[in-house]
Amino acid sequence: MESLYYFYIFARNILPMTLREYLTTRVFFIQMLIALSILAVLSYLFFHWLTFTTDHGHEITVPDLRKLSEQQVEEKLDDLDLDYVLLDSVDYNKDFPKHSVVEQDPIAGSKVKKNRKIYIKINSSGFTMVRMPNLIEKTYRQAIPTLKSLGLEEGTITYKPYLGKDMVLEMHLNGKKLNPGDKVFKSSKIDLVLGDGKVGFDDTQLDSIAPATETTPPANAN
Repeated sequence: MESLYYFYIFARNILPMTLREYLTTRVFFIQMLIALSILAVLSYLFFHWLTFTTDHGHEITVPDLRKLSEQQVEEKLDDLDLDYVLLDSVDYNKDFPKHSVVEQDPIAGSKVKKNRKIYIKINSSGFTMVRMPNLIEKTYRQAIPTLKSLGLEEGTITYKPYLGKDMVLEMHLNGKKLNPGDKVFKSSKIDLVLGDGKVGFDDTQLDSIAPATETTPPANAN
C-alpha cells in the first residue's frame, strides 16, 4: 500500500494536470487578464482608426441649391467643403430662373461626408420648339395625351355642330388656327374645337329643294 501511495505522488508531479485543474490556477487567470487587455487595446485602436477614416460624427447637411446659378452653387458648396457635378440641362421650366438649378442629388437636407459631390441639373435658357401633331379627327381622349407627351398643355375647349362627338376639328394657338406640322413652343396652351355630336342643318336650304315635276313640251303650232 505504501508503494501505491508513492506512485500516486509521483504521477501527480510528473503527469500534466487536467484542464479543469488548469482553469483554476493563478497562471490561467494572469494569462486571461493579459489576453483581455490586449484585446481591449486592439479594439480601441481599431474603432479609433475607423472613426478617423470615415470622419464619423462630422457629417454635412446638403443645402437647397434650387433656383441658384452655377456660380452661386460653387460658392455655397466651397464654404461647406463640398463639390458639384453638372450633369446636363433640362427642358425649360418657367417656375425656375434661366440657367438655375432645377434638380439636385442628394436632395436638400441629406447628410453627407466632406468632399462629397452633389449632382445638379440646370434649367435651359428657354422653351424649345415642337411640331404640332395631327389631331384632326382624333378624339379628345386621344388628343390630350398626345399634347402632353410633347410638352404642350390643354387650352380652351369649344364645340361646334358635327356628327362625331368630342372629335377634334380644329387646333388654335392665341386665336391663330394651327395646321399639323406647325412649330410651337413647348408649354404652349393649345385650344381645341370639338364636335358636339349633333348634325346641324341649314333650314333655309330646305326651301330651295323642291320635288321635280314632269312637264310636257308644248305642241308645235302649225
